[in-house]
Amino acid sequence: MKYDLHLHTTASDGRLKPAELVKMAVDRGLEVMAVTDHDSIGGIDEALSAAGKFPKIYVIPGVEINTDLASGELHVLGYFLDYNDHDLAASLEKIRESRVGRAQKMIEKLRKLGKPVEWQRIQELARGESVCRPHIAQAMLEKGYVNSEREAFDKFIGRNGPAYVEREKIKPVEAVEIIKHARGIPVLAHPADIENLDDMIVELKAAGLVGLEAYYAQYHKPVIEKLVKMAQKYGLLTTGGTDYHHFQDGGEIALGSADIPKESIEKLFGAAGRHIDLS
Repeated sequence: MKYDLHLHTTASDGRLKPAELVKMAVDRGLEVMAVTDHDSIGGIDEALSAAGKFPKIYVIPGVEINTDLASGELHVLGYFLDYNDHDLAASLEKIRESRVGRAQKMIEKLRKLGKPVEWQRIQELARGESVCRPHIAQAMLEKGYVNSEREAFDKFIGRNGPAYVEREKIKPVEAVEIIKHARGIPVLAHPADIENLDDMIVELKAAGLVGLEAYYAQYHKPVIEKLVKMAQKYGLLTTGGTDYHHFQDGGEIALGSADIPKESIEKLFGAAGRHIDLS
């Protein structure tokens, strides 16, 4: 596999610095990768600088914006962003600030449950970037409250957990508009489990949605085929990726293991008005 368009770094909840992630991608023979941190563009400069040392890899500047639905979350990926756009930076900063308040409320709930974690430690794990629930899960694991970060989600900080707190809501249409305003390509991330997906696609396409992440590495072939047909039905391009974080928990799909057709990459570049010569 030569492409991976869904990758996280220490700029959000990934465990590798952007330069380390690029080096791993190069070592695994990737030709195209995208840095798509949650509500953050903080890792893009370092990733692009690191990629400059390796002429055979192309790094797409991206983002993954988390939004909320009544039934759960919906994520929108953005590719080929103008990551120096001031409005983009301001919008993402506002979203990240809401994450801080949410995390602090979750920490207070954990304290009342007899599972205290320190805010200072959460900040250290976030490294000054986007504070995410995996940082809280990691702190809980360090304290010995859980045996894995997954257990922290399942028992405490997942949507139905006793320490869960809703974020300040941002609507999916808003995420698409933020990406479009920054001259990016909006793509609906891991869409298979979204309720009323057809209706959501219609709504988001009207706002500027361009693609579906059909080749998500965690999907089996029948799901991928269904999503590809849906993309064709609505005139959307297809992308894919692993959603790699380097959690090293034994259950994560390896970087670069998404089976993305070359044609999907070429169409994504074409939508951005760019050309790439793929071998």
